[in-house]
Amino acid sequence: MDERIIKYCQGVLPKQEQDQLLKEAYNDPKLKSQIIDYQHLHSLLELVPEKIDVQQGSERYGNFKRLVNSRKRKVWLISFSRYAAIIVIVFVSAWMLASYCFSGDITNRQELIAFQQELVVPAGQRAELTLPDGTKVWLNAGSKLSYPSFFEKERKVFLSGEGFFDVSKNKNVPFIVSTRTMDVKALGTQFNVFCYPESNYTGVYLQEGSVKAYFPSSEAEGVILSPEQYLVQKGKQLVLSTMDPDELLWREGIYTFKRQKLGRIIEKLELYYDVKIVVKDPEILDYEYVGKFRQRDGVMEILHLIQRIHNFKIKKNDELNQIILSK
Repeated sequence: MDERIIKYCQGVLPKQEQDQLLKEAYNDPKLKSQIIDYQHLHSLLELVPEKIDVQQGSERYGNFKRLVNSRKRKVWLISFSRYAAIIVIVFVSAWMLASYCFSGDITNRQELIAFQQELVVPAGQRAELTLPDGTKVWLNAGSKLSYPSFFEKERKVFLSGEGFFDVSKNKNVPFIVSTRTMDVKALGTQFNVFCYPESNYTGVYLQEGSVKAYFPSSEAEGVILSPEQYLVQKGKQLVLSTMDPDELLWREGIYTFKRQKLGRIIEKLELYYDVKIVVKDPEILDYEYVGKFRQRDGVMEILHLIQRIHNFKIKKNDELNQIILSK
């Protein structure tokens, strides 16, 4: 394989050589196919946190390619890591390098978009991946991240759920996390975004660096955060609030609750484990609890641990996917 292809997909091929490679590919179907194939392989390997050898990666890609050929546009791939079973939905555009248009001057070309990827984390699991620009992302249970196989003029991803971002520095190209209600822009920093669609708010916690949170229609009116600040968006308001940094331990598979009412804990458990928790006696919601739980223990074990402190009954209905709490 042409070594330029590997360097191109890794983002280390000089601009002039990129243009030359893509110009050649435009007129060479075989080279075009090699670039497309390696882009798929490179992207899939990046999704796995552990190192795997080339042979294993090639075998996985062979299976992936057969799925592409059979389903053409939409491919479901299950990749198992030490964190979770990750469902990767790959939307293959039709078709990639064919969208390159050269008009003598390389600067007039259209950008190559290999394919858009959507990573979905199942309930009760979590995932870690590295984006094409080197940005590291942790995703909490029930989260979904959409991102391109590589970035060009902008670095923009779409998040639903909860994610922690350790953004690779690039002062010329800001990194943007877009949610259903607001956007968060960073140059090189570490921050957490909470934006489950079932929740009535979006929260942004800045751990390091600087970010700007804003509504897409009014970026100029956005709020710039400093380290350890927490911003909550409800409706059309952006309000600074507080958050315990220990809540970020979810990246290590630990859920932390400090003097939180059971009602609030239940909201989180429903999001993380995709289950409906029905409370028959409202006063149960006011119980307070302090503790840490391992994600892998599951929702029933967490509720049983809380039950040892506060006396209430637990009944599970598997058919309705419900857990009922009563006195």
